[in-house]
Amino acid sequence: MNIPNLITLLRIILVPVIVILLIQGSFFKALIMFVIAGLSDALDGFLARYLRQQTVLGAYLDPIADKALLASCFVTLSVLHIIPSWLAVIVISRDFIILLGIGVLSIMSITVEIRPAFVSKITTAMQLITVLLALSTRCFPIGVGEIWILVAYWITAFFTILSGLRYMMRGLELINNDTNK
Repeated sequence: MNIPNLITLLRIILVPVIVILLIQGSFFKALIMFVIAGLSDALDGFLARYLRQQTVLGAYLDPIADKALLASCFVTLSVLHIIPSWLAVIVISRDFIILLGIGVLSIMSITVEIRPAFVSKITTAMQLITVLLALSTRCFPIGVGEIWILVAYWITAFFTILSGLRYMMRGLELINNDTNK
């Protein structure tokens, strides 16, 4: 187990801590833990490249950690009526469709390379920003204008849908290439 993978595991461990803090209404503590989790995402990727410690395990763990963090936050913040439910449904549906697609490809014995598209990186960044803004409005009500959080919701929805469609098109390409052999 290398340092980048340990940092990714720390991010996974932070997920239930953040959810518990949100449920308890400890938004400032949840915000701090969320920022730590977000920074750990950047740090593990940087260290993996810098230390040349990119692993197959890390390639699987990193997106799992991202999805666990973001899905948990979106669902919890939606249940608490802090972010709109429609946005949480879009975020969770995209992740479910991706996992379903990977399952179908696996059943068909089609090899899938785990490498996020550029639009997916933007999507993850926008989802992180949206959760950060939503938590910030709870901690610092005067600091973030209502318009900015609404803009973040719509931009996040747009990129989440766009990246979901991109993954679906990629999956169909893989299936078509496999059936044409």
